Amino acid sequence: MLAADARSSWLDWGWVADNTDLIWASLREHLVLTVLAVGWGLAISVPLALGSRRWRWLYPPVLSVGGILYTIPSLAAYALLIPYTGLGRTTALIPLVTYTLLILVRNIVTGLDGVPAAARESAEAMGYNGRQRLWRVEAPLALPAILAGVRLATVSTVGLVTVAGLVGFDNLGQFIYLRGFRDGRRTAIVVGTVLIVAVAVLADLALVALERLAMPWRRPEGRDVEGEVAADLSEARAEA
Repeated sequence: MLAADARSSWLDWGWVADNTDLIWASLREHLVLTVLAVGWGLAISVPLALGSRRWRWLYPPVLSVGGILYTIPSLAAYALLIPYTGLGRTTALIPLVTYTLLILVRNIVTGLDGVPAAARESAEAMGYNGRQRLWRVEAPLALPAILAGVRLATVSTVGLVTVAGLVGFDNLGQFIYLRGFRDGRRTAIVVGTVLIVAVAVLADLALVALERLAMPWRRPEGRDVEGEVAADLSEARAEA
């Protein structure tokens, strides 16, 4: 009777204490999968976005492929991959990385397209080549849109990692699916859900803090950053 009551309890602190090591290990793996998925997504998305921006004919098919990959159900993707790649971290990462591509590529291109023409013209007048203009002028001005995409991709990946727990990958999703629904342990469901939400919120807050550190010029309210950059470039050009 006591065991049944413990299983039906929504918060059994005794079970939490007995499984602390497992909880921490699953939390670490959840974080690692999220960071790796978003990191690899950025590594793939940046060249895709830059190529799509240079050769505009490439942008629609890139978005189309990204949209198709985004619509593939996670369970179906794992079912197709597991016979070939097994229950390793690589299998978990492949779908997670593909789900970030649509978000990241679109935000990177949108951010770069939103750079004011005056800033580009001033950079060209100062003798910047295409690479210098991209990294010194366009990328800093596009950073808000790019980081917004990273935030969205990160938060969505935290939730998608949970699905990997259903097919046996070690992460917080296992507490919901395997130890929760399968074993009838309500406390496991609560622990998994609370920690997943906490990871998503803290990751978003961390990226907001990173955005403020990376773009200190955006802290004061109402500053026209694009106009200031264009004015600075024009002033430097005149002095030259």
